[in-house]
Amino acid sequence: MSKTIVHTKGAPEPIGPYSQAVLVNGTLYISGQICLDPESGELKNADVKEEAHRCMLNLKAVLAAAGMDFSHVVKTGIFLTDMGSFAVVNEVYGQYFESEFPARETVEVSALPKQVNVEISMVAVK
Repeated sequence: MSKTIVHTKGAPEPIGPYSQAVLVNGTLYISGQICLDPESGELKNADVKEEAHRCMLNLKAVLAAAGMDFSHVVKTGIFLTDMGSFAVVNEVYGQYFESEFPARETVEVSALPKQVNVEISMVAVK
């Protein structure tokens, strides 16, 4: 098994004992991203729309660090603290894909790290 830890300054540093992503035999497993700005370390959470965009930008940076983009994504997990935010997050999420969408689940959870409202994880294949 070929395993490589993927790290980029373009996404926030992990806030726990995990890696931003792990590449195994051409498959990239990206840890859940929240709305932390990688430059300032501040939350970008004025509203759910801003949170979702920041999550997607963080994911984009991790994908790029592995030589990939959103066209390589095959699976996404979206975690929301309020399913009432689904439509807004779904709209933002859809803007990052050209035509084909990956498989996905969206679930409501009771809480997320740093009390954010959105967390998104991905699996991509080269």
